[in-house]
Amino acid sequence: MAASKTGLREHGLALVDTVIALHQAQLADHADMRVEAPHPTPAGNLLPDGVVLLADGSSAFVEIDRTMSYARLIAKLERYDAYRGAPAAGRGNATRPPRSHWQENYAGPSLDRPFPPVLFVFAPARRRAAPDTREAAFHERAGRVGSVDYRLTVATTTLALLTEHGAGRAVWRVVGNHRGEERRTMAALPKAR
Repeated sequence: MAASKTGLREHGLALVDTVIALHQAQLADHADMRVEAPHPTPAGNLLPDGVVLLADGSSAFVEIDRTMSYARLIAKLERYDAYRGAPAAGRGNATRPPRSHWQENYAGPSLDRPFPPVLFVFAPARRRAAPDTREAAFHERAGRVGSVDYRLTVATTTLALLTEHGAGRAVWRVVGNHRGEERRTMAALPKAR
């Protein structure tokens, strides 16, 4: 009962619908997702709504938005940048230098994979602007975050587009550098540098 009053049930269902869409598009297996796994940053833990292992062996962070303020969404985006830029931890060994948490978990053995894309899915919520309106406003604000154009790949969609057309179709808009005007497939998303 309490979950339905706070919207947690709807948030969880939107995350499940996103995972199902990725699974149906054969981009990921529905069982290869971690929910709210903590990721250390210099500014405290980052808690993605989900981290999905993609079919090509890379990963993607998934964020579901229903009711967050734009300020909190941008703060979360900045937390991703802090995670991406966190210094290496540990001592490494004779065969390799120390790695940061993201490199250790997502870059692969030879550090050949870029930082995982951050996928924002805007879902409906009562007494909130429509998901496509929220997505457009997020693009306007997030495009001002300097790291989005080169250090982070951030893509958005609405839950309706995702479930109606599928995760493998051109439903994703890339944030930053005026690239967000067209929708792309996940395969066509730029790679972070």
